[in-house]
Amino acid sequence: MSKVITHMTMSLDGFIADPDDRIDDIFDWYAVGPVEVPSANEGVSLLVDEASAEMLRDLTDGTGALVSGRRLFDITDGWGDSHPVGAPVVVVTHHVPENADRWPRTTFVGDVGEAVARAREIAGDKDVTIASANVAQQALDLGLVDDVCVSLAPVLLGAGIPYFADLGRHLLLEDPEVVQGKRALHLRYRVRR
Repeated sequence: MSKVITHMTMSLDGFIADPDDRIDDIFDWYAVGPVEVPSANEGVSLLVDEASAEMLRDLTDGTGALVSGRRLFDITDGWGDSHPVGAPVVVVTHHVPENADRWPRTTFVGDVGEAVARAREIAGDKDVTIASANVAQQALDLGLVDDVCVSLAPVLLGAGIPYFADLGRHLLLEDPEVVQGKRALHLRYRVRR
Protein backbone atom coordinates (compact mmCIF):
# COMPACT_ATOMS: atom_id res chain seq x y z
CA MET A 1 0.00 0.00 0.00
CA SER A 2 1.29 3.46 -0.82
CA LYS A 3 2.36 5.90 1.87
CA VAL A 4 2.60 9.64 2.28
CA ILE A 5 6.15 10.50 3.27
CA THR A 6 7.87 13.75 4.12
CA HIS A 7 11.59 14.05 3.41
CA MET A 8 13.91 16.98 3.96
CA THR A 9 17.56 17.50 4.77
CA MET A 10 17.77 19.38 8.05
CA SER A 11 20.48 20.99 10.15
CA LEU A 12 21.00 19.68 13.66
CA ASP A 13 19.14 22.72 15.00
CA GLY A 14 16.09 22.04 12.82
CA PHE A 15 16.46 24.23 9.72
CA ILE A 16 16.13 23.19 6.06
CA ALA A 17 17.74 26.41 4.76
CA ASP A 18 19.37 29.50 6.18
CA PRO A 19 17.43 32.82 6.34
CA ASP A 20 18.48 33.58 2.73
CA ASP A 21 17.29 30.17 1.44
CA ARG A 22 20.87 28.88 1.05
CA ILE A 23 21.23 25.13 1.49
CA ASP A 24 24.91 24.58 0.66
CA ASP A 25 26.17 23.38 4.04
CA ILE A 26 23.28 21.06 4.83
CA PHE A 27 23.37 19.51 1.35
CA ASP A 28 27.09 18.60 1.53
CA TRP A 29 26.16 14.93 1.72
CA TYR A 30 24.93 15.04 -1.89
CA ALA A 31 28.52 15.46 -3.15
CA VAL A 32 30.90 13.60 -0.80
CA GLY A 33 30.83 9.99 -1.92
CA PRO A 34 31.97 7.68 -4.67
CA VAL A 35 28.52 6.37 -5.67
CA GLU A 36 26.73 8.26 -8.42
CA VAL A 37 22.97 8.37 -8.09
CA PRO A 38 21.54 9.76 -11.32
CA SER A 39 18.25 11.58 -11.31
CA ALA A 40 15.44 12.13 -13.78
CA ASN A 41 16.73 15.68 -14.32
CA GLU A 42 19.69 15.67 -16.73
CA GLY A 43 21.40 18.49 -14.85
CA VAL A 44 21.29 16.77 -11.47
CA SER A 45 23.44 13.85 -10.37
CA LEU A 46 24.40 13.01 -6.80
CA LEU A 47 27.68 11.56 -5.49
CA VAL A 48 27.03 9.95 -2.12
CA ASP A 49 28.26 7.08 0.03
CA GLU A 50 26.83 3.59 -0.47
CA ALA A 51 24.46 3.75 2.52
CA SER A 52 23.04 7.11 1.42
CA ALA A 53 22.75 5.87 -2.17
CA GLU A 54 20.66 2.90 -1.06
CA MET A 55 18.40 5.16 1.01
CA LEU A 56 18.01 7.61 -1.90
CA ARG A 57 17.21 4.87 -4.41
CA ASP A 58 14.60 3.42 -2.06
CA LEU A 59 13.02 6.82 -1.55
CA THR A 60 13.07 7.98 -5.18
CA ASP A 61 12.20 4.67 -6.83
CA GLY A 62 9.11 4.41 -4.64
CA THR A 63 7.86 7.94 -5.34
CA GLY A 64 4.90 8.23 -7.71
CA ALA A 65 4.12 11.91 -7.05
CA LEU A 66 5.73 14.77 -5.21
CA VAL A 67 3.91 17.52 -3.29
CA SER A 68 5.56 20.93 -3.06
CA GLY A 69 4.66 24.36 -1.78
CA ARG A 70 4.54 27.32 -4.14
CA ARG A 71 7.55 28.98 -2.50
CA LEU A 72 9.88 26.03 -3.20
CA PHE A 73 8.37 25.63 -6.67
CA ASP A 74 9.18 29.27 -7.44
CA ILE A 75 12.72 29.08 -6.00
CA THR A 76 13.50 26.12 -8.28
CA ASP A 77 11.54 27.45 -11.26
CA GLY A 78 9.50 24.26 -11.10
CA TRP A 79 12.64 22.17 -11.60
CA GLY A 80 12.26 22.87 -15.31
CA ASP A 81 9.22 20.52 -15.22
CA SER A 82 11.59 17.65 -14.44
CA HIS A 83 11.95 17.13 -10.71
CA PRO A 84 15.02 14.98 -9.93
CA VAL A 85 12.75 12.29 -8.42
CA GLY A 86 11.17 11.83 -11.86
CA ALA A 87 7.60 11.99 -10.61
CA PRO A 88 4.87 14.50 -11.43
CA VAL A 89 4.60 17.42 -9.01
CA VAL A 90 1.50 18.74 -7.23
CA VAL A 91 1.95 22.33 -6.03
CA VAL A 92 -0.08 23.84 -3.20
CA THR A 93 -0.88 27.44 -4.10
CA HIS A 94 -3.64 30.01 -3.84
CA HIS A 95 -2.46 31.66 -7.06
CA VAL A 96 -1.81 29.49 -10.11
CA PRO A 97 0.94 31.03 -12.25
CA GLU A 98 -0.34 32.74 -15.40
CA ASN A 99 2.15 30.72 -17.45
CA ALA A 100 1.27 27.38 -15.81
CA ASP A 101 1.38 25.64 -19.19
CA ARG A 102 5.21 25.88 -18.93
CA TRP A 103 4.98 22.93 -16.52
CA PRO A 104 2.71 20.29 -18.14
CA ARG A 105 3.70 17.61 -15.58
CA THR A 106 2.68 19.89 -12.70
CA THR A 107 -0.74 20.19 -11.10
CA PHE A 108 -1.68 23.27 -9.08
CA VAL A 109 -4.21 22.92 -6.23
CA GLY A 110 -5.53 25.19 -3.50
CA ASP A 111 -4.86 23.34 -0.25
CA VAL A 112 -2.78 20.60 1.34
CA GLY A 113 -5.60 18.06 1.73
CA GLU A 114 -6.52 18.42 -1.94
CA ALA A 115 -2.84 18.21 -2.93
CA VAL A 116 -2.27 14.95 -1.07
CA ALA A 117 -5.47 13.45 -2.48
CA ARG A 118 -4.51 14.46 -6.03
CA ALA A 119 -0.95 13.19 -5.55
CA ARG A 120 -2.31 9.83 -4.32
CA GLU A 121 -4.39 9.55 -7.51
CA ILE A 122 -1.36 10.32 -9.65
CA ALA A 123 0.97 8.00 -7.69
CA GLY A 124 -1.29 4.95 -7.88
CA ASP A 125 0.40 2.22 -5.85
CA LYS A 126 3.59 4.25 -5.36
CA ASP A 127 4.33 6.67 -2.51
CA VAL A 128 3.63 10.38 -2.29
CA THR A 129 6.59 12.42 -1.06
CA ILE A 130 6.11 15.86 0.47
CA ALA A 131 9.18 18.02 -0.07
CA SER A 132 8.24 21.38 1.45
CA ALA A 133 8.45 22.23 5.13
CA ASN A 134 5.23 24.23 5.43
CA VAL A 135 3.25 21.69 3.41
CA ALA A 136 4.71 18.86 5.53
CA GLN A 137 3.69 20.70 8.71
CA GLN A 138 0.12 21.13 7.45
CA ALA A 139 -0.11 17.51 6.29
CA LEU A 140 1.14 16.30 9.67
CA ASP A 141 -1.45 18.48 11.39
CA LEU A 142 -4.17 17.01 9.16
CA GLY A 143 -3.06 13.44 9.96
CA LEU A 144 -2.13 12.70 6.33
CA VAL A 145 1.52 11.64 6.81
CA ASP A 146 2.60 8.04 7.33
CA ASP A 147 6.40 8.45 7.57
CA VAL A 148 8.65 11.38 8.47
CA CYS A 149 12.12 11.20 6.92
CA VAL A 150 14.97 13.45 7.97
CA SER A 151 18.47 13.51 6.54
CA LEU A 152 20.18 15.14 9.50
CA ALA A 153 23.26 17.17 8.53
CA PRO A 154 26.05 17.91 11.03
CA VAL A 155 25.53 21.67 10.75
CA LEU A 156 24.15 24.29 13.15
CA LEU A 157 22.63 27.16 11.15
CA GLY A 158 21.40 29.21 14.11
CA ALA A 159 18.43 30.58 12.16
CA GLY A 160 16.53 29.88 8.98
CA ILE A 161 13.56 28.02 7.58
CA PRO A 162 12.43 25.36 10.12
CA TYR A 163 11.34 21.87 9.04
CA PHE A 164 8.93 21.58 11.94
CA ALA A 165 7.33 24.67 13.45
CA ASP A 166 3.89 25.60 14.61
CA LEU A 167 2.47 22.10 14.36
CA GLY A 168 -1.16 22.23 15.32
CA ARG A 169 -1.00 19.12 17.46
CA HIS A 170 1.18 16.80 19.51
CA LEU A 171 2.49 13.82 17.49
CA LEU A 172 4.17 10.61 18.57
CA LEU A 173 6.49 8.80 16.19
CA GLU A 174 7.72 5.21 16.30
CA ASP A 175 11.40 4.41 16.81
CA PRO A 176 13.47 5.44 13.78
CA GLU A 177 15.00 3.38 11.05
CA VAL A 178 18.57 4.70 10.99
CA VAL A 179 21.03 4.83 8.10
CA GLN A 180 24.45 6.27 8.85
CA GLY A 181 25.71 8.14 5.83
CA LYS A 182 28.68 10.37 5.18
CA ARG A 183 27.78 13.96 6.22
CA ALA A 184 24.18 12.91 7.01
CA LEU A 185 22.33 10.63 9.37
CA HIS A 186 19.16 9.42 7.66
CA LEU A 187 16.19 8.86 9.96
CA ARG A 188 12.78 7.47 9.05
CA TYR A 189 9.97 7.55 11.60
CA ARG A 190 6.54 6.01 11.20
CA VAL A 191 3.82 8.30 12.53
CA ARG A 192 2.07 6.58 15.41
CA ARG A 193 -1.68 6.24 14.84
